[in-house]
Amino acid sequence: MENITVEDLKKRIDSGEQLNLVDVREPHENAEFNIGGTLVPLGDIRSMEIGAIEGLKDEEVIVYCRSGNRSGQAAMVLETMGFSNVKNLAGGMLKWQETFGA
Repeated sequence: MENITVEDLKKRIDSGEQLNLVDVREPHENAEFNIGGTLVPLGDIRSMEIGAIEGLKDEEVIVYCRSGNRSGQAAMVLETMGFSNVKNLAGGMLKWQETFGA
């Protein structure tokens, strides 16, 4: 698993790049603030309920959460499921909001 910084991710989003973003937070966290990722809570990933992202195993997938902890766990689980290019957003949404605002 690699990490990606909020600055690098924002540059890629702003340039219009098509990205596979996966939000592993809970629905209420996603409702409060999100950057457009597909919501697949960590619990669903742990129980292998990943239908929404099943087809992305050979593509780059960037996972994020509140602080980078849950998404780090999710990235490791996804790698064991055969995902070949998973990146964790270092610092998560806390770092994003600290850097760019809400």
